[in-house]
Amino acid sequence: MLEAQRQLDEPSAALAGTGIGRAIRRAFLATRPAFFVAAVLPVMVGTAWAGAAFHRFNGLLFALALLATVLAHAAANVYNDVGDDVIGADPGNDDRIYPYTGGSRFIQSGLLSRRQMGRLAAGLAVAAVLLGGVLALLRGPGVILFGIAGLGLGLLYSLPGLQLSARGLGELAVGTAFGVLPALGAMWLQTGRIDAGAVLLSLPVGAWATAILVINEVPDIEPDRRAGKRTLVVRWGGVGARLLYRGLSLVALGACAGAMLWQALPRWYALPALVLAVLGFKAAAGISTEPAGRARLKRSIELTLAVHAMGGIALILGILLGPAG
Repeated sequence: MLEAQRQLDEPSAALAGTGIGRAIRRAFLATRPAFFVAAVLPVMVGTAWAGAAFHRFNGLLFALALLATVLAHAAANVYNDVGDDVIGADPGNDDRIYPYTGGSRFIQSGLLSRRQMGRLAAGLAVAAVLLGGVLALLRGPGVILFGIAGLGLGLLYSLPGLQLSARGLGELAVGTAFGVLPALGAMWLQTGRIDAGAVLLSLPVGAWATAILVINEVPDIEPDRRAGKRTLVVRWGGVGARLLYRGLSLVALGACAGAMLWQALPRWYALPALVLAVLGFKAAAGISTEPAGRARLKRSIELTLAVHAMGGIALILGILLGPAG
């Protein structure tokens, strides 16, 4: 029974072995592709606003921005595994809720070495930078600022020694790198400008992305504490995590209200905005550090991922069907 549970709590052993096909599949799954939606949605939100408000859309710029953002996100995911292995957070994590917390487990399960994961992260980062260079040639050097800021925050989140996650700044870094910056950068690529509407629309995406990180940090409190990774959840505990999560839900709701006042979103968006906030509060209620609350916590993690996805899609539809369109 324990062995069966262990197999469910780690990457499949079938990924091991030789051959190019298996190597590619290992590399791809090590990036945690299930979380790529957090990279895709903000780019789509920013691009939708550029099209609705300024009637500007360049398919090539959109595709390149989307790919560069996904590559940067993948690099940050992989390097996070490397950083957490170096400081001992993941090797000593027996409280994880796989596959949501505790990293990809590729290093700990022996599917890829720390060095191989480091090379993979570097390769992904270089690919993102090269695409950024192409975008800079097409749209000017300003795009480099967005790229450096986003990729830099993603990597500094995990870099041992400067590790933002250990300093209580990781949550802010993630909300900025995986929410605000991609949305604003996508709009700037299309229009060459950023307005208040774009800022308001980027804030809910950043808040929902941060909520994913916050609730995913809850099962990892003790191993993170032992490793010196002093996230806000480690500092504030389960009660503080619930309050922080609720605050993020209110930030998202407030930003949506501001976007409606700015006429970046239609009035009918008040209903989905309220529903998403209620779902956020429901997910926050499931945050617990008690062993008996693990099943409910897992459901709350899954609900948080759903809120992020549904919220991003609702924003895009609201933008395209709203007054600006």
